[in-house]
Amino acid sequence: MKDIHLHHQESHLKSSDLLSDIVIGMSDGLTVPFALAAGLSGAINSTALIIVAGISEIAAGSIAMGLGGYLAGKTEQDHYSSELKREYDEVETKTEIEKEEVREVFRSWGFSKEVTEQAMLEIIKDKSRWVDFMMKHELGLEKPDPKRAQRSAFNIGLSYVVGGLVPLCPYFFIKDSVAALKISVVVTLICLYIFGYFKSKITGVNPFKGGFKVMLIGAAAAAAAFTLARLIEGK
Repeated sequence: MKDIHLHHQESHLKSSDLLSDIVIGMSDGLTVPFALAAGLSGAINSTALIIVAGISEIAAGSIAMGLGGYLAGKTEQDHYSSELKREYDEVETKTEIEKEEVREVFRSWGFSKEVTEQAMLEIIKDKSRWVDFMMKHELGLEKPDPKRAQRSAFNIGLSYVVGGLVPLCPYFFIKDSVAALKISVVVTLICLYIFGYFKSKITGVNPFKGGFKVMLIGAAAAAAAFTLARLIEGK
């Protein structure tokens, strides 16, 4: 009789930190400079000024977004370090309470009283393992990557720059701002849809609806900026 091997392939997709950073950077990078270029196109006819303003915004935006990613990463590291120190202190000073908390974790997993006690005794033999167990299963904290803050800053900042250059590209080749805007709208909306499609696919949302939603948000921001600029100019 032949052995039958059953293979279960997990269909869950875990988005990495890199993908998260790209989503954060690209979403703002595509939308904000697009709205700025649209607004300026409604007010002035100089593509040179729009390019200068757009590049300035991309530079400032990428730095601000990158700094935000860096601070978020550092905050996560600092929080983990603080909780780790506190957990070591509690293991030393509140040993019996910490033992009971280990038991509670195992009880929540459905372990019997005997198995719970045996598992607890095994865990507390090594203090580092004990503390790591409590950090993960009591506090729900995973040890952060020590280089996460720097990587996040770079990934988000670079993604913002790449996204921001998309709506500006036509202005480098066309001198009439409104004509450049028309091409920018087409190119950027396509990119927004593609971005929204893959973002939604990663997060498990309907990709077609997700792509359309992201595209609609970008279009609304650009239309609002263009219309406001025209109203202010009295055109």
